[in-house]
Amino acid sequence: MMAPDINNDGVSSCGCKGIRRCLICEKFKGKTQTETREPEKTVHHFLYDAETKLAVCKDGDGEGASFPFPGVFLWENFISEEEEKELIGSMDQDVWNPSQSGRRKQDYGPKVNFKKKKVRLANFNGLPGLSQKLVLRMQQEPNLQGFQPVEQCNLDYHPQRGSAIDSHLDDSWLWGERLVTVNMLSETVLTMSLEEGLPERGLVGGIHVAVRLPRRCLVALYGEARHRWKHAIHREDIQERRVCSTYRELSAEFLPAGRQAELGAKLLDIALTFRGTPV
Repeated sequence: MMAPDINNDGVSSCGCKGIRRCLICEKFKGKTQTETREPEKTVHHFLYDAETKLAVCKDGDGEGASFPFPGVFLWENFISEEEEKELIGSMDQDVWNPSQSGRRKQDYGPKVNFKKKKVRLANFNGLPGLSQKLVLRMQQEPNLQGFQPVEQCNLDYHPQRGSAIDSHLDDSWLWGERLVTVNMLSETVLTMSLEEGLPERGLVGGIHVAVRLPRRCLVALYGEARHRWKHAIHREDIQERRVCSTYRELSAEFLPAGRQAELGAKLLDIALTFRGTPV
């Protein structure tokens, strides 16, 4: 499936800034670096096994070739084909805004300045209506009990734009313990990385753990996978159009008894009306 209006406005479709890159700016702006990566060094490659919750070495199965990898919850076929079609159809009725590294986005959430730690309600009017039944479904799963998202970000990836997202940790000042993403239209790989390695396991240098994300699955990151391991989607792992919706809950600071509980309550009241439009 093609992303709508991939190149209809040419160079202006590129939202890259600074060191970020995509195929559009590489072609029209003369930038040649294909993707921001760590400097060359030894990297150990592992695959995540969802059944055993182990990271298994790609190069062998002997002693020390795997280790526990907690903090990933994978729910295959979280949505049906019909629901996927309905969700994508609804998203494509709205504007996709250019974003970094060849992505396009739709935001449902407050206006946030993470550097200054300031939050404004701005034009935030709730999460989209079709997300209500998905959130209710999430809350039935013990790993997602009590999950109340206050922000939803839809991202559109396409190989013709060289879409990717660099290795990063999500904010933990405003956003809470669990990051929940629904993966749509195609499968991909979520690459988890730890720059400092695991010396206690004899792994010196970087570690990459590839988490396969099937089409229509839900993946949640929490614990060490949320706060210690960075995550990325590499350009080469986008073979077809991919759309994902990531849901974020509030941190303890914005929950009852937290320092900004009043603001948190306002944000939740707005988010859970499920009457939102992209901001």
